[in-house]
Amino acid sequence: MKSRALVMVVAVIFAGLGAYFSNAVSGARPQASDELFASQLPTVPAQPDGAPKSLESYRNKVLVVNFWATWCEPCVKEMPELSALQTELAPQKIGFIGIGIDNPEALAEFAQKYKISYPLYVAGMSGTQLSTQLGNKAGGLPFTVILNKSGEIVKTYRGKLDMVKLKQDILSVK
Repeated sequence: MKSRALVMVVAVIFAGLGAYFSNAVSGARPQASDELFASQLPTVPAQPDGAPKSLESYRNKVLVVNFWATWCEPCVKEMPELSALQTELAPQKIGFIGIGIDNPEALAEFAQKYKISYPLYVAGMSGTQLSTQLGNKAGGLPFTVILNKSGEIVKTYRGKLDMVKLKQDILSVK
């Protein structure tokens, strides 16, 4: 009986060592945010040359990513509040981006009407897959994610945001 327990303990130790050395040799595992940072999306309004812009420049900073659409009533209601929060937190170098699950014309019209202060990108329906990878298992909008400087997901929100709570959560990451 004792030898069986000893074998089990040794097996657990070797399994742990194997997992440790496997991660050390192969490097860090990919994060859910890696696909976000690898994305190249058109901007709203479109770049003068029409070329998509890389999201890689947002890596290594606290980042708030909001998935939204013009046909989503809670999205429309929270966008001006998010814009005001971004303006308030801008001196702290916290990034905010909006990723629209909508057509470029509707997004551009909305952005112009409401004077959104942070960068907006057009993802169309492919943005749904990206939001799912960041934790939006239900697929609903709005969906917001806070990432830390290491690109790790710190917090996710589905539905209209409570801006006081969001601000507290953002500042707790910094």
